[in-house]
Amino acid sequence: MSVIAPRPRPLSELSPGLARSVHGVLTDIDDTLTRDGAIEPEALAALQALRDAAIPVIAITGRPMGWSEPFARDWPIDAIVAENGAVALFRDAQGLRIEYAQDEATRTHNAMRLRRTAQRVLAEVPGATLAQDSAGRVTDIAIDHSEFAHLSQPQIDAVLQVMRAEGMNATVSSIHINGWYGEHDKLSGARWIVQRLLGRVLDGETPAWAYVGDSTNDQTMFGHFPVSVGVANLMQFADRLHTWPAYLAPGERGQGFADVAGALCAARAADKRP
Repeated sequence: MSVIAPRPRPLSELSPGLARSVHGVLTDIDDTLTRDGAIEPEALAALQALRDAAIPVIAITGRPMGWSEPFARDWPIDAIVAENGAVALFRDAQGLRIEYAQDEATRTHNAMRLRRTAQRVLAEVPGATLAQDSAGRVTDIAIDHSEFAHLSQPQIDAVLQVMRAEGMNATVSSIHINGWYGEHDKLSGARWIVQRLLGRVLDGETPAWAYVGDSTNDQTMFGHFPVSVGVANLMQFADRLHTWPAYLAPGERGQGFADVAGALCAARAADKRP
């Protein structure tokens, strides 16, 4: 007998007390903060509002290190963890820092394997193409399925099959199929950067962090954080989700993220009133 995962509650049902307990936000980027690869004005304003409320924001994305650099530098955000947990980008007194979850020897060893697997995917799956941001990737490969190309579900499944047959971890975001070697993922990346940046143990304060996402590759994070929120466009993946967020924002993409930020900032402001 199959178990049906519970659907999320409307974000409006997030209690003020629970919202006040959130002291940090972890978020996906593509189709959570952005539309067509560009951050939406509502999301940018929401990031600034969270910063003004002293609520740290860390983005966890499958996008590559090279793509993430300007945004880690320019957005009002504390850090970006790119390539599904493999690369951290954050600012300090010396400027932008880039650190890796894998040592240089491991990255060098995996580089050949990544190239070989990419070639196999392109040869075995008709229509498969590398993502246009591939030049900025260090620790993974990405196949475009919805950003500039379109792959059917059987084609996506075929790409995943090749990646996993080669020993890769593989996930599907709203735009790309990502594959990598190593045990890191979005959750391990979140643990790493919270320890590295804030000197805190994420698993000791999980209820104090909210996670916001939009796709099937956010399910581990949805399941880990009691205050997890899907932006409304998550519903396009409804038939492929086994783990739902606790809440669903009314708005899509950047507006959905702004809905979450608004609830958290309002609770924080109410807590400070005499």
